[in-house]
Amino acid sequence: MAVRKPLFVSSGNLQEMTTAMVDEIVDGIIYQYSQDPSVVLTVGSSGNIGSINDTRKQAGAQSTSASSFPSEGTTAEPSTVTVAYNKVTSTATGGTPTADGGKTFPVYYNSSGQIQAMNLTDVKDTFLHPAIDLLQSGSTGTQQGGTYTVTTSSTAASGFTNVSTTAIFTDTRADTSAYAAGSIPETQDQPTTITNYYLHRVNGASASYTEPYYLDGSNNINEFTTANWNSLMLGWIKKTAAESSDGYAISYSLGTTATGNTRGSGMGDTILNGSGNYQTRQVNNDDYRAQEFPNGSATTASTYYLRIIKS
Repeated sequence: MAVRKPLFVSSGNLQEMTTAMVDEIVDGIIYQYSQDPSVVLTVGSSGNIGSINDTRKQAGAQSTSASSFPSEGTTAEPSTVTVAYNKVTSTATGGTPTADGGKTFPVYYNSSGQIQAMNLTDVKDTFLHPAIDLLQSGSTGTQQGGTYTVTTSSTAASGFTNVSTTAIFTDTRADTSAYAAGSIPETQDQPTTITNYYLHRVNGASASYTEPYYLDGSNNINEFTTANWNSLMLGWIKKTAAESSDGYAISYSLGTTATGNTRGSGMGDTILNGSGNYQTRQVNNDDYRAQEFPNGSATTASTYYLRIIKS
């Protein structure tokens, strides 16, 4: 690992940046990424980061008899309805950042006390990989700007941007109040919505930092302009997040597996646990009907998470 101390000028002298100063630069890189992320999640009709299921009970089919009520043992039990949600798509676009020409990156004092330009490995270890570590954490503050989380609100809270008002997952259960013996045969599937879950993007925050210095073509030491430094680092953080071959690429998954850091609300799939509410209805002397409705208490069948992964 080659973490370097970039040089800057203070009181007319070249000095090494402190760790705090480097951390400020990393925060600035994260802010640039938050304005133009390279790993983007969208919500649509068909996703690619995982399919998750909502399950609920529905009434069994009615039974009929011309002479007496069908027994509970012969009446169809409530069955399970499964609805798959696969709405989130991830797109990664690394782009083509400025190549290392030998003097592209900031300078530092090497072990011999000479001024030397960082190479790409130095830049990764000093700036880019620490930025990815922060972006990929389980937190959702400004240091995770440009990454994503899940909430139960379609309206974004302060510090977040709603990606879509289309829910990425909806937990439903059978609406037991909708079933009545006097309506047999009841519609089998009569759900009610319990909770909707929505995708949000974390907003970044601008950061103040001291621009490092670099060597020009004549080996003169110059300070990066803010615009040039931001452009250089944005290109490389986008490339790293989307296409790193060093284990620092960012990706997302939806499901129950534990890989990566969870983001936001767990998405619970709840279902009624009863064995069936047997009900009967006599319409006339030769029309006896029976049907079993969903019943019981709500239990959690599965809990799904959005996870951010570094790989």
